[in-house]
Amino acid sequence: MTKKQTAMRFLLVGAVNTVIDFGSLFLLVSLGSQPLVANTISTGVAFTFSFFANRRYTFQAASGSVARQMTLFIMVTLFGLWAIQPVVIWLISPLITAAFHGGLSTSWVLLMAKAAATAITLIWNYVLYAKVVFRP
Repeated sequence: MTKKQTAMRFLLVGAVNTVIDFGSLFLLVSLGSQPLVANTISTGVAFTFSFFANRRYTFQAASGSVARQMTLFIMVTLFGLWAIQPVVIWLISPLITAAFHGGLSTSWVLLMAKAAATAITLIWNYVLYAKVVFRP
C-alpha cells in the first residue's frame, strides 16, 4: 500500500471515529445520560474504534503485541491532545488576533487556533502511528 493510500485510510478512520464519538454522545444524552458521562463513554468507544481500525485497516499491523501497540497509541494520542494542542493554541492565538487586528471574537480566535492545533496533532499522530505504534 502506498503512503497516499495509508494517509487516505487514516483520514477515513478519523472521520468515522468522529461520527462515532459525536453520534454516541448525542444518542446517549437523548436517552437520558448526563453529558459528562455520555462524553466519557463516547470518547472511550471512539478511541477504542480508532485503535483497532488504525491497527488493522490503516496500517495493517496484524502482527505485534496488541498491548504494546495500545500503550504506545494511548501515549502518542494523549500527548498530542494534552501537550501539543494546548501549546499550539497558546502560541497561535495571539498571531490570529494580530492578523485580524483584534477584529475577531475570542470564540473565533479559539476555533481557528483549535483547527490549527488539530491539524498539527493529526500530522503528529499519523507520523508516530506509522513509525512507532504500528511500525512494520
